[in-house]
Amino acid sequence: MKLATHYNRASIFITIVVLMAGALIYYFAIRQITRDQLDREIAEEIAERIDYVNRNGKIPKNDFDDNLTEFIKINSRDFTTRFFDSVYYNGPGKMPENRRAAAALITVAGQNYKLIITESYSGINNLLQIITLITVVLLIVLLLILLITNKYVLTNLWLPFYNILHELKTFNVADPKDFSSKPNGVDEFNELNTAVQIMASRVKNDYLHLKQFTENASHEMMTPLAVITTKLDTLIQDENLNADQYTQINDIYSAAAKLSRLNHALLLLVKIENNLVNDEEALNLQSLITQKLQQFKELIAVKDITVIEVLKENRIVASKTLIDILLNNLFSNAIRHNIEHGKLLITLTKEKLVFENPGADKPLDKDMLFERFQKAPGSDGVGLGLTIVKNICQLYHWDINYSHQGSLHRFEIVFNKDMETVVKK
Repeated sequence: MKLATHYNRASIFITIVVLMAGALIYYFAIRQITRDQLDREIAEEIAERIDYVNRNGKIPKNDFDDNLTEFIKINSRDFTTRFFDSVYYNGPGKMPENRRAAAALITVAGQNYKLIITESYSGINNLLQIITLITVVLLIVLLLILLITNKYVLTNLWLPFYNILHELKTFNVADPKDFSSKPNGVDEFNELNTAVQIMASRVKNDYLHLKQFTENASHEMMTPLAVITTKLDTLIQDENLNADQYTQINDIYSAAAKLSRLNHALLLLVKIENNLVNDEEALNLQSLITQKLQQFKELIAVKDITVIEVLKENRIVASKTLIDILLNNLFSNAIRHNIEHGKLLITLTKEKLVFENPGADKPLDKDMLFERFQKAPGSDGVGLGLTIVKNICQLYHWDINYSHQGSLHRFEIVFNKDMETVVKK
């Protein structure tokens, strides 16, 4: 959920709570104020009637509304004036009507009476209804203003942040273009922009230094390795070598070749991880696998492996170099760890590519399988083949999975849904 949505929810919720609480407080305050005013009016009515009795010595009958005034004989003089709510049944239909009443003691010609005067709540209720309506309208208007304000004002306010975020998402450490973001009127965003520019500059410098070091180191390593290999080729052709010398020179030759492969593999990993392979094109994966089968047919024949292939047409957009390396590693792994007279099952659909081969009964460690320099005991590889396969899959947002059932080892690559528009990380 976006920050603006969180803010809108919080501000709208707080606004509604505050307005509702204020409306309730306002409602009860007005109700109490109007009730006090009504009590004062009733007290004045009582005073008028007491003054009438004192002047005329009799109960008024015609000068006041009998519906609002009632005299009840009582024997006790112990009576305190009090105010209370009552219900008055008005009209022929005897419709109930809430009223405010007051009772007081009055003496007429030595006889005690309880004087009860009632006033209608209709004026107060009308006022409260108007207040409620105004509050509801005000609430709706404020919410609309709040929504409009958040939509336009906050959107423009957060625009510099989204610009910086877009620059970060599209930032490529290998791109020579510098990180750029326009200055704005918000100090915090300007500080963030400056910090991001400094960070991007440092990352690019570190990357360029690392890239230069890697390329130089690789180049410098290849030169002595080429010299060593050439000299070893010359020594191996010497007819005066005895068997022991030949074996030692052959071991050195194998070690130098392994070191060369390791150098190539590490350099390739650096290029993949930093997205330096930019030769993408449309490829027919079915055709590439068929070609790769022809290249490995001698190695397959050595172990007398039966190849079972179920290949459907599948077109992808990727680097031909990386796909060639991926297939090389998958084929090499399936053949090297296969058994004599074993089988190699290759399945290709639009959704996935699967390599299955029999091998050791014990499953491989899934947690360490794709880590660097992890290899089977006795293997003469450099331990980077499956790591390279995993990194290539990650580059194109593919999933690679390993499973084991019985003696059958299964490597499965699940392609992303939109094969034609691969977006690199």
